[in-house]
Amino acid sequence: MNPTLTDTVLLTGALLADGTGRPLRPADVLVLEGRVAAVEPPGVLPRTHPVRDLTGLVLAPGFVDVHSHADNAALLDHDDTTKILQGVTTEIVGNCGFSLAPNNPDRTTTLATFLQRIFPPVDLAWTGFHELYAATDTAGYVTNQCPLIGHGTLRIAATGMSDAAPDDHALRTMRDALEEGMTAGAFGLSSGLIYPPAVFATTGELLTLAEALGGDGLYATHMRDEGSGLLDSVDEALRIGRAAGRTHISHLKAAGPENWGTVPAALTKLQDARRDGHPVMQDVYPYTASSTMLTATLPKHFLACEADELVARLDSSSGRAELIEANRDRDWDTILIATTASHRHEGRTIAELAAEQDARPADVLADILVGERLRASMVHFSMHEDDLVAALADPHTTIGSDGLPPGIGGKPHPRLHGTFPRVLGRYCRERGVFSLPEAVRRMTSMPAEAFRIPERGLVAPGHIADLVAFDATTVTDVGDYRDPVHPPAGIPWVALAGYTVVDHGMHVAPRRGRRLTPAW
Repeated sequence: MNPTLTDTVLLTGALLADGTGRPLRPADVLVLEGRVAAVEPPGVLPRTHPVRDLTGLVLAPGFVDVHSHADNAALLDHDDTTKILQGVTTEIVGNCGFSLAPNNPDRTTTLATFLQRIFPPVDLAWTGFHELYAATDTAGYVTNQCPLIGHGTLRIAATGMSDAAPDDHALRTMRDALEEGMTAGAFGLSSGLIYPPAVFATTGELLTLAEALGGDGLYATHMRDEGSGLLDSVDEALRIGRAAGRTHISHLKAAGPENWGTVPAALTKLQDARRDGHPVMQDVYPYTASSTMLTATLPKHFLACEADELVARLDSSSGRAELIEANRDRDWDTILIATTASHRHEGRTIAELAAEQDARPADVLADILVGERLRASMVHFSMHEDDLVAALADPHTTIGSDGLPPGIGGKPHPRLHGTFPRVLGRYCRERGVFSLPEAVRRMTSMPAEAFRIPERGLVAPGHIADLVAFDATTVTDVGDYRDPVHPPAGIPWVALAGYTVVDHGMHVAPRRGRRLTPAW
């Protein structure tokens, strides 16, 4: 029998990284009906089932991407293979305050135009989370998905893009939607406190929502300030997370040269919180450039309006003057255009475009945002390698890609295609930041435990057989910032519930992922 077409198989010849962090060991693994049935030394298990020879490879649990924006992947006409080809079998979606529900019918246009700053167009044919999840369940998943509820989307449903504090009715609307999402199977609440309208939220507003999680819920946050206010933002995140129950810090970093070197102090704050008994984790991506919507370069006071108003402001002489003044000290070489609706300008920095056009960089920025109707994203070179390594080395750090949503094309940050192989190649094999078993633990059992993902994260009897086999001597990312769209090298085989979904580095199966629900 072809082991590609069955959920029952004997895996032989590999070195096993079982997800616990224990040393690699030779082992045969028997998968029966999609679950790991036995893990034994080579030759012990009888060869009465289809056999797949993984000689020369490391066999590990499927990787968990704790910071994904692939909420729309199920709704695409094509299969999103950006993660499965990296060995990722489970993704935490709904990060940074962005989820595709709730959708208030009175504010559908507001939500749709806001989401299009980072997502491809989505037909918002639902209102609440039960309807959203029914739609994505019907469409099917390439990987398993674990959804979070986005605070920003809650706020749009309640108050639109206003900078005003929500009144009691609006707060009740947000809490009701949060509770409906949790009932539907969400894993927690996320926030993105640099994005409108969440940028206008007070700590008190977030505490009100966090308290609705009942003291044992999860709060995952793109913090309010990852630059000069990093340490204060960590304090705020921990305060809100304590009200929820557990805290997860998204893509920990120190942005801007003037703030480099502050990541160790942030890690100390997180460790102090753990010593006080508060469950807290963090994730990073293995690159020194970030990526987000291009409107993140705009002053905060520009953002409290609908898209048409913002475009008009950017197209006005007074708006241009404000933008120039607000960006007087910006280094335009650090902003690379990643994607635009028209696919113009992609792969060029603002400085390069300004030089070509003999124009002021701020005018180039405004022209792109106006011409693309705000539908543009960027790569921002803002971090230092020493801070990245410090964060990676911390034993409580998990890995998240933070890649742009699939389906937008262009030249997205290479982390979309390369995060997990880059951890294994550059930071494990080449730089020795951690051992291979420890790297695997950070990407498997540790996030599975932190996010309460059921029956994943270990190669152990009884667990679902979501598995990856990779060549530890060659695994690496391939793309770069100017040419990012390349699958990784050195990951030939991936399985979901025992079925082969990647063979010889190619996606070969129908959608076999599932939407998971938390193991409370």
